Amino acid sequence: MTLKERIQEDMKAAMRAGERERLGTVRLMLAAIKQREVDERISLDDAQVLTVLDKMVKQRRESIAQFQTGGRADLVAKEHAELAVIQGYLPAPLGESEVEALIGEAITQSGAKSVKDMGKVMAIVKTQAAGRADLGAIGARIKARLS
Repeated sequence: MTLKERIQEDMKAAMRAGERERLGTVRLMLAAIKQREVDERISLDDAQVLTVLDKMVKQRRESIAQFQTGGRADLVAKEHAELAVIQGYLPAPLGESEVEALIGEAITQSGAKSVKDMGKVMAIVKTQAAGRADLGAIGARIKARLS
């Protein structure tokens, strides 16, 4: 069963169970997936669905920070609930040692010698760490190691 199919099945289960908040979040996820499929005229595979979900997690985190500065505790709680549901579909995050090993392996595999080769390393790391680690932070680590 693909990730998209699992999300669709969970939507049906949430409907049957009467879980309104979970159902709303699952529908948001399916809408984001469908939007990307329509925009690009493709059918998304699991890696692409993870990219969509990762983007949604990032949006929720940014919203939480903004709502906290605005003093909107009600919206912060809503965003936290949505974040928890979305993260339930993402694979377990990579640990520090796993990230370092992944970066080292990618540098070796691509034969990178300087910061100019960072794109090659990021391309390798991106496929393996999508949805499991912050790619911005990984980019900074790669840059530091290649400098």
